[in-house]
Amino acid sequence: MTEAVRTELPAGFGRLWTAQTVSSLGDGVTHAALPLLALTLTRDPMALAVVTAAGTLPWLLFGVLGGALVDRWDRRRTMWVADAVRAALLAIPAAAAALDALSIPLLATVAFLLALGGLFFDTAATAYLPDLLGRDPVLLERANSRLRGAQTAASGFAGPPAGSALPALGRSVPLVADAVSFAVSALLVRTLPAVPRPVPQARESLLRQARAGASYVFRDRLLLGLALRPAVGNIAFVAVETVLALFAHERLGLGALGFGLLLTAEAAGGLLGAGFASLLGRRLGTGTALTCTAAVEGVAVLGLATATYPYTAGLSLAVCGAAMGATMVIAPSLRQAIVPAALMGRVASTSRMLAMCAAPFGALLGGWLATAHGVRTPLYAAAGLLLAMTALTATLTTDRRVEAALRAAAAAAAPAPESDRRRAGEATPEPAPTPEPAPAPAPAA
Repeated sequence: MTEAVRTELPAGFGRLWTAQTVSSLGDGVTHAALPLLALTLTRDPMALAVVTAAGTLPWLLFGVLGGALVDRWDRRRTMWVADAVRAALLAIPAAAAALDALSIPLLATVAFLLALGGLFFDTAATAYLPDLLGRDPVLLERANSRLRGAQTAASGFAGPPAGSALPALGRSVPLVADAVSFAVSALLVRTLPAVPRPVPQARESLLRQARAGASYVFRDRLLLGLALRPAVGNIAFVAVETVLALFAHERLGLGALGFGLLLTAEAAGGLLGAGFASLLGRRLGTGTALTCTAAVEGVAVLGLATATYPYTAGLSLAVCGAAMGATMVIAPSLRQAIVPAALMGRVASTSRMLAMCAAPFGALLGGWLATAHGVRTPLYAAAGLLLAMTALTATLTTDRRVEAALRAAAAAAAPAPESDRRRAGEATPEPAPTPEPAPAPAPAA
């Protein structure tokens, strides 16, 4: 019976999965539609870059503070309010598009506010899931695998083509579609089961709480390794993405359709990797699995750098996507299992902020190396960076550290001994009085 409980996801998870899948589909639509809408207004590369950059600023400016707020607020309410506000927000550019009043500043503002809402929703969802699943590592890996797979399918496969096609029906249509997805998500999230609220920390300032969350990550070697992996990885992957279209055109001879197929191969690999992540963690051990996927990413990017044929490049990207997909299930699941509930929002947002801050360095690195040394050079540099990161984080995310952290988390979650509860002033029931034994019969005369 206990095993059945450990392997069955609660009914509320289905509603959370549906909400995030619908919302991811809308995100994919907007991700493709916003640049196309911007192109109808200007051909200035800097103006287009402003719209793109606006979507990354909230994580850079408010990442840790947002996590501290999520740790103060009710996570379920934070999620549905964030999506309801985003649904209402999209009505503004939709109306402007219908009235032919769109502008680059308006699109940049909308991109910024949508990303700010995403910051609160994603952080609250990351903190809510372990509470819903009782911090069970097995259930967390299974749940994150399903969430990651659905997100990849919705935002990577279905959303972008729809976002590219819907503007033909009217410039406001993709914005309305995304608004509907946010509204549906908000309604579903509002019906999720309640979980215990974080312990109030009203005596501490918000800034002090934010610093406490960040320092918790940097002082714990396992959490530091889990945070460095996406941060360093983002430098490498963004460097690759910066020159990938040019590489595909100049070195592989691919047009727009071929480049799209390369990206599809990477997304397909990510979907596959998310599916076998739990099996990989069980067979190899969580720490070993994380080291192996990091090494595979580096080798796959090295294969991409040496590729001279489109099929070889597509296979390399698919393998890299599979390793990334597995990592993005295993690492967050481990973090959710070992971080205390009161710190979950801040730890998650700190890790995400480090990754987001690293991305601009990757773009600059890729552009500079391609300009100075050729279009293949950023790919070789990215492979070297990923393999060096593998060697570094392998010492921080060992199986021994993982097992010790899981044991410590399980001990912290266990009920306190009766003596500790009495010292804390908790009422304990009085033991039942022991009945006195009946008198022995008198001996016979």
